[in-house]
Amino acid sequence: MKFPLKELLIILYLGAGYGAIGERTASLGASPALVLYAGLFAILTLGLLLAAYVASTPLRIAYALILSASSLFLDSTERIMGQRLTYDAFINLLNSIGFAGDAVDQHGGSILWSVPAALLLLAGVALKPKWRPPLPDLTFAAAPVMGVALLSLLLFVRGGEGARGLPGAFTPLSYSSLNIYETVTGETGQRQDVRLIPGKLQAPRDIVLIIDESVGGNYLDLGNPRGVRSGLSDARPGVDIYNYGHAAAVTNCSVGTNATLRYGGTRADYQRINATMPSIWDYAHEAGFRTVYIDAQRTGGELQNLMDPEELSRIDSFVQFDSVPLRDRDMAAADRLAALLGNDSADFVIVNKMGAHFPIHDKYPDRFMRHRPALPRGQHEDVSDTGNREGFGGTREDWRRYRNAYRNTLLWNVGAFFDRLFERADLSAATLVYTSDHGQDLHERGNPGLNTHCSSDPVPEEGLVPLVVIEGDGLATLDWQANLVANRDRVSHYQIFPTLLALMGYEPADFRAIYGESLIPRSGDPFTFNTLFNARLGREPVWQRIDLGRTALPPAGDSQISSPAKAGVQKDG
Repeated sequence: MKFPLKELLIILYLGAGYGAIGERTASLGASPALVLYAGLFAILTLGLLLAAYVASTPLRIAYALILSASSLFLDSTERIMGQRLTYDAFINLLNSIGFAGDAVDQHGGSILWSVPAALLLLAGVALKPKWRPPLPDLTFAAAPVMGVALLSLLLFVRGGEGARGLPGAFTPLSYSSLNIYETVTGETGQRQDVRLIPGKLQAPRDIVLIIDESVGGNYLDLGNPRGVRSGLSDARPGVDIYNYGHAAAVTNCSVGTNATLRYGGTRADYQRINATMPSIWDYAHEAGFRTVYIDAQRTGGELQNLMDPEELSRIDSFVQFDSVPLRDRDMAAADRLAALLGNDSADFVIVNKMGAHFPIHDKYPDRFMRHRPALPRGQHEDVSDTGNREGFGGTREDWRRYRNAYRNTLLWNVGAFFDRLFERADLSAATLVYTSDHGQDLHERGNPGLNTHCSSDPVPEEGLVPLVVIEGDGLATLDWQANLVANRDRVSHYQIFPTLLALMGYEPADFRAIYGESLIPRSGDPFTFNTLFNARLGREPVWQRIDLGRTALPPAGDSQISSPAKAGVQKDG
């Protein structure tokens, strides 16, 4: 008998997942569920083996490439996240495809660690079989397809749960099948027109929603006295600044938050509202505002955060910065916003800032290298969607350097951004609402993993964001002071959409039943964020409450602080 090389390679591949197999087995214990798990594992293993016996070389190699790529995706993603890949997390990754290159750049080393197991599967399936069981050819060709179908059916019945510890090559393929099914069958109705009636716009004025990227509320001086300078904690001439401190995000991933901020989804009804109700652009047009979208993250007309051509058609002016280096995109956004605020039209503007999304090695100038030691410089100056990530293994020292680079990035993309905006913009007839899409897990607790957000089992800091309102001091649009003190550290993203409607002249009595309360009344917000935003297949959202008394603060011993003058001339070695 020939040496069973193919079979041995596939067995070695399966053995590489011993950790997940052991955890699943231990969690089930001696129960009927363990028997079912073992049976499903055996069936999927048989599917891999039968795929390896396909006689047609092109089909067998195609199966090898698909299965090994699927395995590489699952293993590298779970290695980066430090958690299993749930269906919700998979959907978040699909919706965040624009940041795929950033993820490769940030976590290339971790992905390389997942390659050997994938190569074992690739070789095990692709090599020409020396013998085959006496079965019809169709059996071999259909086996992997039936394996995906079987697992997909199980996941459908269980609301997307149940893939942990099974042969990893099938899991992303089954998740993809479920997503295709939901896309085809998930029609929720036509988007409605605006039915609310706004008050008459008395004079041209501007409303701006500034959505930062990956800026944790616990890292800024707005809610933490030792936090990084935001440029918003001190009084500024000509404007009133209303600091709501910490706020709870919609969710801990960019896509869900941004879509909900644009469509006004509530905790109780966000899926229907986001899918069928008018966008904030529609409400702005109805109220007499010109609409402007400034996107400092993407280029070349690429859309993100579930924005599609239909939504884009509601926007009068779409601004991106194709020729501006990544490091300077937020400064370019500040300049463009200042120009808009100085015109004679009533504008509603949304700004998606570059902020502090990974990679953050080079998202600030040398003169802002205040916190040391930081991540190595000079390899990521123009990296957004491609690049090579080296030297980050997730050790305590690695995370210490990451947190310092993060602080330096905030000094530039938050503090210097607002310095520039206040210096150049006429804010006398403007109201600005500033927040971030989600917070960050920078592993202050020493928890394992390489990810910073979008976790399926997040730490509370992933849902903690800043929230500030800035307004020309003579404008007096809403009674911001009425409950400001009571509402500090007690509000959430869900109150922003109603606040924008109130600023546009819509009556709270008309929109409250649909969208909830604005920032003005005394807040009864539960201070939770959604850790299962893509709740589907019969599952319900999962809400995690943020207890500020238990959130992690930036470690005081991280940084050897350089003076601003020295930071301007020193180089990182």
